[in-house]
Amino acid sequence: MTTTVHVAGVGMIPFTKPGRSGSYAEMGETAAKAALADAGIDYTLVQQAYVGYVYGDSTSGQAALYGLGLTGIPIVNVNNNCSTGSSALWLARQAVENGVVDCALALGFEQMVPGALGSVYSDRPSPMARQESLRDELQGTDPNSPMAAQFFGGAGQAYVDEFGVDPAIFAEISVKARKHAANNPNAVFRDLLTVEQVLESPAIYGPLTRFQCCPPTCGAAAAVICTPEFATKHGIKADVIIRAQSLTTDTASTFESRDMRQVIGYDMAAAAANNVYEAAGIGPEDIHVVELHDCFTTNEFLTYEALGLTPTGTAEKFIRDGDNTYGGRVVTNPSGGLLSKGHPLGATGLAQCAELVWQLRGQADARQVDGVKLALQHNLGLGGACVVTLYQKVDAR
Repeated sequence: MTTTVHVAGVGMIPFTKPGRSGSYAEMGETAAKAALADAGIDYTLVQQAYVGYVYGDSTSGQAALYGLGLTGIPIVNVNNNCSTGSSALWLARQAVENGVVDCALALGFEQMVPGALGSVYSDRPSPMARQESLRDELQGTDPNSPMAAQFFGGAGQAYVDEFGVDPAIFAEISVKARKHAANNPNAVFRDLLTVEQVLESPAIYGPLTRFQCCPPTCGAAAAVICTPEFATKHGIKADVIIRAQSLTTDTASTFESRDMRQVIGYDMAAAAANNVYEAAGIGPEDIHVVELHDCFTTNEFLTYEALGLTPTGTAEKFIRDGDNTYGGRVVTNPSGGLLSKGHPLGATGLAQCAELVWQLRGQADARQVDGVKLALQHNLGLGGACVVTLYQKVDAR
């Protein structure tokens, strides 16, 4: 027996550049309190918590939540690279959906340092050794370029090579991201950019320039989820549900295709999206707002097709026609996305959740997409894992 899973409350703190935030424990506590306040309940009613972060010692989740109270509940720490926040939500959703608990908390945070992402443990094999080996075979290694940029820049170049698009099209995504972020007080970068400014920023790798790469940031976000019975008992206006959700990892195609697009998770994303569409009985044509994982402009571009928002080989036209923004077919990353809002790894998936819940409630202010009933979330981590979540607005109980 399964039950409907309601999003009772969401919360996040404004993301900031490294060195300007509080500690991870302070950020996590603040975001969790915001989600609980949004739900209108006390922490003592939470029965389980799942806490995501990438850069931190074990039991950092406890350190963040103990400030809310020492209730003795199970607290599970989660690390799934950049999909960590959504993986925490996936675990919390399973617990509620399957009747293990009536109310669970998902929290994500990250306290980052300036500069490109790197490995912390140099004394043991990299968990991405297989992906790195294939990358080296396909395109070599550039010791002067960030690791992640080499993966996602290479994937973008593979698309350019196959379809012959002008690489300048990727810059349009950065321009769009800044336009959306201008209306988001939680975003780090809110100043507008032109295509020329994006293209003239320092080259990073392949088609990528600096303004096409998400910045390391610090922040936290959280969600409280519950059963409909719990919502009724505690007077929660829980009018957003998780309609469907899928977490996928790499399959043989990641490596056997010998294509950088597969190496960075295209097939994982497509599989997760298809699982969600099938479970919900809908198609991508029913989606009009999406928060997707734009760690680099090239990944947003590829994800349009992976999620089925536009057919294979048509992402350039999708952008040129304005179908990825307000007035078009689907508004992608109304928050400004990772490119402008920032990407504190463990918090990203839950910040996406918060944005979409606000959209479905009609609480997104100047970012509001009109008349949305369904909202899709895509959160990707190399190594790899991808979580796709479908939210739906329902009649409040």
